[in-house]
Amino acid sequence: MRVARSATLLLALLPAVSWAQQTAEAPARGADAATTEEAVTSRVPLEEIRRYAAVYNAVRAAYVDPVDDKKLMQSAIRGLLLDLDPHSTYFDKEDAEAFDEQANGAYDGIGVELQQQPDNSSLKVISPIDDTPATRAGILAGDLIIAIDGKPISAIEATEPLRGAAGTKVVLTLVREGKPKPFDVTVTRETIRVTSVRSRMLEPGYGYIRLSTFQADTGADFQKHVAQLQQQAGGKLKGLVLDLRSNPGGLLTAAVQVADDLLEKGNIVSTRGRISISDARFDATPGDLLKGAPVVVLADAGSASASEVLAGALRDNGRARVVGSRTFGKGSVQTVLPLDNGDSVKLTTARYFTPSGKSIQATGIIPDVLLQPEKRAGDDELPASLTDYSEATLPGHLRGDDEGTEGYKAGDVLPGDGPINDALAELKQPGSVLARQKAEAAKKPAAKPVAAGAGVAKPAEATVKPTETKPAETKPAEIKPAETKPAEQPAAAPATPAPAKPGAPAATAPIKP
Repeated sequence: MRVARSATLLLALLPAVSWAQQTAEAPARGADAATTEEAVTSRVPLEEIRRYAAVYNAVRAAYVDPVDDKKLMQSAIRGLLLDLDPHSTYFDKEDAEAFDEQANGAYDGIGVELQQQPDNSSLKVISPIDDTPATRAGILAGDLIIAIDGKPISAIEATEPLRGAAGTKVVLTLVREGKPKPFDVTVTRETIRVTSVRSRMLEPGYGYIRLSTFQADTGADFQKHVAQLQQQAGGKLKGLVLDLRSNPGGLLTAAVQVADDLLEKGNIVSTRGRISISDARFDATPGDLLKGAPVVVLADAGSASASEVLAGALRDNGRARVVGSRTFGKGSVQTVLPLDNGDSVKLTTARYFTPSGKSIQATGIIPDVLLQPEKRAGDDELPASLTDYSEATLPGHLRGDDEGTEGYKAGDVLPGDGPINDALAELKQPGSVLARQKAEAAKKPAAKPVAAGAGVAKPAEATVKPTETKPAETKPAEIKPAETKPAEQPAAAPATPAPAKPGAPAATAPIKP
């Protein structure tokens, strides 16, 4: 039923697109076609169509340089979608193929999720993908790319400007929080095959699984890694750290499957849109792969969309505690609609809600234990566009139910091994990180008395800096990349096969941050 819902949603929307295309191709009719005209005008106001046609013809006739009709129409459609929300967009045939390649998990590039900024002057890095040229070059979530090979972003027409043949180099000019001025980074492109699941033992009995994105095989690979960790632990884990930091999302149903593997019962997520067919509900089936062993979810400002679904499902069902920073806050679902000429439209069709009934759109998941990165010189002087990294700061975003509440503060990106150690400490002894935080706060000198009449500052949020000690180094098990359409590569079989759960969801339209 889960696959049927998604497929039916796509089929329900396609007739409207097909009708629009047929209407555009149909010749104008006279007054004798009143019935047909009434049917058309009941859907599309003719006055608005006439206004559009007048501007279109004015551009064709009077613009300083001739403009190709196809290019002009594509620009018009892009503009139509641009003002909806940051995640609805138009792909021409070439861009649609590039999008499909990325969804398939085999494409030539640098391995990074990008967000086009409304002023078209920069590209914001949502997240570098693990073990790709972008990650190895030190590119971080939140970086702004302002030029590629010395050419300003505003002068680049391609929507996939970082694509290129494997082995070729590209120079990116970045603006980064904490850096006084832009700097260049040289990255060598390669064929990107995303490995979405990695694992290792942190300490005897305590496992660690990193989910970098959600692809078609992520659920199956998650089961294999749990089985491998349990075998290394002698049959059962004492606990698991589930790392979702800078996970930009991916397939909603892959996140649902991972949640199902950790829950015995309860709701996982529900989606609601304008048309009833976009409404769906996903519930857990019996069977917890960890047999009740505690779980701590590690998240940060780069955790978006499907990763927020997973964190919210585990937290709301009392299955896990969330440690880290406020998440990105992307609570919308996108459906890709193919057009008859090879182009595609990616359209926001629904919002999703956690088991508690809350939408995280533009608010995100607030962790149970708040961490923050080490403060760096110059952070206080940075503009809000660099320090506020969230859905709520994207112009034109869908407004969230709880958006604008007092005390809202965007989350932080939490790189490195320090947050992993804090998550492990919280896993072994719940409340230990908060206790350490209070002890550290007590050691700080008391604030100076405030002069009469002066404003009294509000107390700062309770935060704790991640510890610097590194976890025990063990080589992660090799697995095959988990892609939307995985490449044919053999996967390392687990020592103890994990049984597949009944009703595990299959792939649907990807959710992209």
